[in-house]
Amino acid sequence: MAVPLPLLPDDALTRVLCVVAHPDDLEYGTSAAVAVWTGRGVEVAYLLLTRGEAGMDARDPAHAAQVRMREQVASSRAVGVTRVDFLEHPDGVLLYGLDLRRDVAAAIRRFRPDAVLTTTWREDTPVGLNQADHRAAGLATADAVRDAGNRWVFRELVDAGLEPWSVRWLLVAGDPEPTHGVPVPPEALERAVASLEAHREYLALLPGHPAPADLVPALTAAQGRQVGVEHAVALRAIDLQAPPPLLDGRSD
Repeated sequence: MAVPLPLLPDDALTRVLCVVAHPDDLEYGTSAAVAVWTGRGVEVAYLLLTRGEAGMDARDPAHAAQVRMREQVASSRAVGVTRVDFLEHPDGVLLYGLDLRRDVAAAIRRFRPDAVLTTTWREDTPVGLNQADHRAAGLATADAVRDAGNRWVFRELVDAGLEPWSVRWLLVAGDPEPTHGVPVPPEALERAVASLEAHREYLALLPGHPAPADLVPALTAAQGRQVGVEHAVALRAIDLQAPPPLLDGRSD
């Protein structure tokens, strides 16, 4: 029998910046953890790297962007998040590179979180082949957390008044090798369901999409089995300020 994942400590987080590629990326289970955190008084902000304009085949991209941004703001409010920023990198062809790293590093310096959450950059995930934008967003964010703390990387940020900021935790959602879990009580689960339901116009164009009231509990139940509870969000938690394993006495 597998050993349950340890819980992410309750006192580990005070400010969390969630960085993802598209509107709705956080709502397939991960927003349940956000609801838990905001319920404890943790300040959470969202950074969307695109406006999701390529996600609605039956809608012109300019119109789709307005719909998806509006629905994302409503979705975020359902889990206690009121700060939602959108960048205008192109949806569907999000490009990993210095521009993306710089934009994420700038957002980190502005918000000054102790944790940044993003999606896995692995090609294979527990729900199948990872999407290209998700991989680019995750890898750029993983690199940007270090860029944000280095005065001599993207020097123009300091010139703009954005002093370096060192993040303690990098949290990765959807990773095939999670290290920690966040138990999700019923109230937080209900709010997570409501957060996906808020993407109403977007979901209506996806034939056969499961009802959020069925899908979100199924996703958190699967992760709950990894944690040893009924519902949970499983995350890969990387402590960026911890000593390397070879230096702290661990050999595994």
